[in-house]
This record gives sequence, structure tokens and C-alpha cells, in this order.
Amino acid sequence: MLTNADALRAEYAELEQRMADPATHADTALSRKVGRRYSELTGVVRALNEHDALTEDLAAARELAADDPDFAEEAQSLEERLATASERLAQLLAPRDPHDSLDALVEIKSGEGGEESALFAGDLFRMYSRYAEARGWRVEVLDSTESDLGGIKSLTMAVKGPASAGPDASPYGVLKFEGGVHRVQRVPVTEAQGRIHTSAAGVLVMPDVEDDSDLDVSEDDLRVDVYRSSGKGGQGVNTTDSAVRLTHLPTGLVVTCQNERSQLQNKASALRILKARLAALAEEQAAAEASSARRSQVRTVDRSERIRTYNFPENRIADHRIGYKAHNLDAVLGGDMSGVIEALQAADLAERLGAAGA
Repeated sequence: MLTNADALRAEYAELEQRMADPATHADTALSRKVGRRYSELTGVVRALNEHDALTEDLAAARELAADDPDFAEEAQSLEERLATASERLAQLLAPRDPHDSLDALVEIKSGEGGEESALFAGDLFRMYSRYAEARGWRVEVLDSTESDLGGIKSLTMAVKGPASAGPDASPYGVLKFEGGVHRVQRVPVTEAQGRIHTSAAGVLVMPDVEDDSDLDVSEDDLRVDVYRSSGKGGQGVNTTDSAVRLTHLPTGLVVTCQNERSQLQNKASALRILKARLAALAEEQAAAEASSARRSQVRTVDRSERIRTYNFPENRIADHRIGYKAHNLDAVLGGDMSGVIEALQAADLAERLGAAGA
């Protein structure tokens, strides 16, 4: 478990020096990247130091206990503290997604159920927005298409947190479990006879790799089409060719953006989404190639998997991956997602610890 302790401490010391260098902060992207990694390692190095200190104290107490029985009680107390510290350190060192410290791009699309599905997609957008606000994160809508009744056909938003948040509190590390099909059971506003309908919306959560120079996309690999924006957007949005469609030729991925009035702004947003989709695609392919013992059973980037049901008549939310159920649907849709998020994080940690010990 501690074989790479020296390497982690050396990396942490190097990051400390870079954080103190004005040149690092002159480059915004570099500053965020270094800050995220520094924050991630801070907890690890502190846990390593605590583990080492307790180990030394325990060895000294045991040695002294041979001559003085009073030290036997202290040794027992130190053993208990060391066991707790070792467990915490194992959790911090368990293999994890390298993107966990990044911000997130969340894509929500209506699915089966027509207008009711679009209205439910809008509910999901508000749920995530309120949850993000409660955590002090910032939400930026990059692209959206509304339905006739004000629901959401498709929406992509960026969720940004502080660089100091760490992997367990950064947007992607927290929201990545939301990817999949979300099913709703309720009486739609369009239902005149009061019958309960079932519809669904799809969610895809991607790491925001905007600042990752390793994922630069060559212009030679892109086909750029411009066209006239449609839908709401204010004066001028429907009268100029400001909307942008990017096609990534090697993979066939297509991204469109039309929210901004400027063609350049829309292209920048589309490129940001494309890079995130490419990162998600690479992660999906890596998971498919991994052994079944190490493939995550908690989360998926496959939007075809039904992960959760929102039952309005029973005020119940159920996550099918981990058997989680709670009768506080109204609170969850209001942004209080802490219960289900923490349950998913605990299940993911247990799986990672199991993989590390396999």
C-alpha cells in the first residue's frame, strides 16, 4: 500500500514549488490543473504522515511497555488509532478515475414519453442546478433546445467547482454516477384522465477536459458547418448563420451549438463538448477492454442503462444499481441529492477497495 509513498511525497513537494511560482498562476489552465492535483495529494500526504507518526509511536510504546506496564494501555490506544488511519489511507490510495478532480459537462436529453419526457428532462436540469448551487458550484448552459411546453429536448451544461475541491468533492467526481436513463412515473400535465404514465430522459456526464493539452483536436479532423439558429434566443439569433455543427471525422461524433450569438463562441462551446465526448468515449472503450473484475458496476457512460426511477405517487426515488430507496422525492428534485450521492460514492469506494485487494 505504501510502496509509492516516496513518489507521492516527491510529487507533492514539486507541486508546492509550482504553486508558489508566479508563472504557474499566469497560465489559468495550468494553474487550475496544478491546483487540482495539489488539492488531491494534500489529503493523501497528510494521511501518510499521520500513518508514519502513529507507526513510530506504537513501536516506541511497545518497547517501553516491556519495562513499564503503564505503556501497554497507551500502545493499545495507538493500535486502534493506527487501524483507523490505515483504513483511511487505503481509501485515499484506492485506484480511482484520473478525471475525478475535474469539472463536468452534463448532457440531458428527453427520451420516451414525448412532451412529458421533455418536461421531466427540465426537472432533472433544475435538480442538478439546485444541487450545484447548494455546493457552491457554478452552472453554465452551453447549448439547449426547448419543447413547446417549456421542457427540454436537449441541454448541455458545464458544472464548475473550485480547483481546491479534491476528487470526492469536484463536479465530475460527484456527478459521474448520474449517467444513464432516468425514469419517471407520474400523471403528466397533458393527461386529462389522471392516469399515471412512465417516461424517461437520458443523462450523460463527461469530464470537462477543456484545459487538457493531451486532448487537443486537430482542425484537420473536423468538418465545420454553420447554419441559422432556431428557437428562442432574442433579437438576431435567427437572422445570422451563428449556429455551428462540428463533425469529428475519425469517430463520427457530431456536436451542435447555437446558444450564443457569435459563431466563434458557438464553435468554442462545441469544441469543448466534443473534447469531453472524446474523453468519455476513450473511458468507455477502456472499460470494455478491462477485466470484468475491475469494470465499474456503479456507473456507466452508456445512456441506455436504466439507473433510477422517480415515482411521484409514492414520493419515492430508487437507484437500481445499488438498491437505494428513499421517500423524499420532492426534496431530491429540489436539489437535496446528498443521500443518493453519498450512497453511490460509498458503493464505488467499496468496489475500488475490492479491486485493489483482488
